[in-house]
Amino acid sequence: MLAVVDAQSIGPGDMAVLESLRALRCPKFIAVNKLDLVDREQLIRELAKLNELGFDQIVPVSALKRKNLDTLERLLVQTMPEGPRYFPDDMITDQPERAIIAEIVREKALRCLDEEIPHGVGVEMLSIEKIGDHLIEIHANLYCERASHKSIIIGKQGAMLGRIGSLARADIERLLDEHVMLKLWVKVRENWRNRPHDLRTLGYSDKDS
Repeated sequence: MLAVVDAQSIGPGDMAVLESLRALRCPKFIAVNKLDLVDREQLIRELAKLNELGFDQIVPVSALKRKNLDTLERLLVQTMPEGPRYFPDDMITDQPERAIIAEIVREKALRCLDEEIPHGVGVEMLSIEKIGDHLIEIHANLYCERASHKSIIIGKQGAMLGRIGSLARADIERLLDEHVMLKLWVKVRENWRNRPHDLRTLGYSDKDS
C-alpha cells in the first residue's frame, strides 16, 4: 500500500488518514512528494511526524523533478506479489485488429480536435480489405453528435480530416506492417453516447444497458 502526502503541509487530516491505514496487514509505504519545494529543516520536521506511524518505509520524492522515483518504483516492485499469468508471453492484447484500428483513428481525432470537440467522436469500422501483396484498404466512419461539429472535423477543404487520417494511417501501418489506404467519412449521429444500440454499433458495448 502506498500513501502520498505533500511535503509542504502534512496536516491533521493527512495524519488521521495515515493513522487509519496502520492496521492494514500488508507492506505500507509513504511517498512524501514535492521534495523540491521544501527546505531541509522543514522536511526533517515532517518526516519526524511520519516516522511515528510505523510504516515500513518513507520515501521523499519530487514527481516534477523525478527525484527518487526510481527508488520508490523499485521498492514497490520488490514487495508486490507475483500474480498468475493470464496470457501467453507473446500475446500483447486480447483485442481484435478492428477494435485497435478504430481506437487509433479515434485517438488521432481527439488529439487533433481537443479544443473544439470533447469526446463526442466515435469510429465505426466499415471494412478492412487486403487489395495487394502489401496494401490494405480500410474504410471507417467518424460519428459526431452535432451537425455543427461535422464541418469542424472535416476542416477547411478537408484539411482536418486529412490530418487525422494521415496520423492514424502512420500508426496503423506500424501495427499491421503493411501499407494502408485509409478512407474516412464524417457523419452525424446525435446523442450516440447515450444510446445502447449506437454504443454496440460503434464497438463500445456488447450488451444493452
